Amino acid sequence: MSLANLFGFGPVADVTVILNGEDERQQVEYRVGKDKRDKAPLYFDGESISGKVVVRVHEGKQLEHYGIKVQFIGSIEMFYDRGNHYEFVSLVQELAAPAELTNTTMYNFEFKNVEKQYESYQGINVKLRYF
Repeated sequence: MSLANLFGFGPVADVTVILNGEDERQQVEYRVGKDKRDKAPLYFDGESISGKVVVRVHEGKQLEHYGIKVQFIGSIEMFYDRGNHYEFVSLVQELAAPAELTNTTMYNFEFKNVEKQYESYQGINVKLRYF
């Protein structure tokens, strides 16, 4: 147990996003850092993206929130202009109204037939991604 958790300053909850069928989808490897790589599921233009958001409230804690939402974003970043990025897709789905959580809660979401007009790309000067 860390010192922050001992005095009640640690996180109250953990949030996990689980995509439906993620294990059965084709995986694409991408670079995370200089020598580190990771994998992500591959989605094509027009495919729906669905899953669940799991909010696990730590035992004996409560989480007061102003609403819970999930977003699907398509973004282009220019490396020479690090501070700015252009969002060309932004979809939002409200999952819950403001409330107080005291235990683990699960919310389902679905973005139907999402238009992904560009392919994800990471090069020397630009990064285009969906998240």
